[in-house]
Amino acid sequence: MKIFYSILISLSFLLATVGQAGIEVRKFANPEQEALYDQMMYELRCLVCQNENLAASNAELAQDLRDEVYMMITEKNLGEVEIKDFLVKRYGDFVLYKPPMKKSTVLLWAGPFLLLLLGFIILFFVLRHNRQQPISNLDKRKRAEMKKLLDTDNKEN
Repeated sequence: MKIFYSILISLSFLLATVGQAGIEVRKFANPEQEALYDQMMYELRCLVCQNENLAASNAELAQDLRDEVYMMITEKNLGEVEIKDFLVKRYGDFVLYKPPMKKSTVLLWAGPFLLLLLGFIILFFVLRHNRQQPISNLDKRKRAEMKKLLDTDNKEN
């Protein structure tokens, strides 16, 4: 009976956490505003989570940013460029999932390619170094032992 109650309590906690995940319902004047809002939610980064967009984040700051973007679209009737400009001025380029190419973001854009190039250069030198090494550094006695073992194995077959 204790197991039954334990399972029942566990399931109630599980259902309580599922109930916490709410769905945002927002009203827009037209479908264009709704489309812009949806687009912005996927193009803006949560500053707390850092690897999630605003649509996926449950952080309080993400909720505040969603409210701010909603207000800018519905009340101020701002477009994509104005919203992004406002958020970049306030939070920096990091708020954008696709930051613009600038002096401050060159390493962000070129970094993966530079690391890949560095990896190929290291691989080239390691392979070249291994090719120049002798196949085996065994002394004559160990080579003779190995040859003897191989010869006896060949005679048995």
